[in-house]
Amino acid sequence: MVFAYYNRLSASRRRTYRKSDTLRSLPLPPNVSPAEVLARLALALKHDRRMETQSACQELIDQLARGYAVPPIRVSVLAARPSNDYGELHGYYEPLEENKLAHISVWMRTAQRKQVVAFKTFLRTLIHELCHHLDYELFLLPETFHTEGFYKRESSLANALLEQMTPPEAVGKAAENMSARAEALELARRLSRTTRP
Repeated sequence: MVFAYYNRLSASRRRTYRKSDTLRSLPLPPNVSPAEVLARLALALKHDRRMETQSACQELIDQLARGYAVPPIRVSVLAARPSNDYGELHGYYEPLEENKLAHISVWMRTAQRKQVVAFKTFLRTLIHELCHHLDYELFLLPETFHTEGFYKRESSLANALLEQMTPPEAVGKAAENMSARAEALELARRLSRTTRP
């Protein structure tokens, strides 16, 4: 199946489109272990912490770029999505240029209500933008098109990542337990100092 705009493409661009459409899956690289960073990303997003969200996104994209052996990408997480009459912009990819890293921008709040975006939606947007990078750098396509194959690659990678995830509640509970243990140890140290003869 091709999308409507295919008929308006030149012959060379149609070849690129068809090549993209044949690439239907994108497995997780074997040397990538994203469970911990995904859990941190989910927690940071849930608690509306933009800089922590950006840090986790950058770490995840760094792991994936290394895993696929492609050039690194800079990630920016911004506040409310920009919008116009056509809708909201969820993410944006700027390709690698001379002396300038490729760049992914993603927005963590909706345009109208300024609500934090649901984790799965946010992750799929991030992976969507990464897939544009992989079209150029992994599959060596001269252009990156939204083809059925493109969306299948995005979906297969996003699903593979979600399958690796530790539930954020478990990570949150572990963080609370670690914090409680640290407080208890500090209290014990203070008490031991005050009760010495």
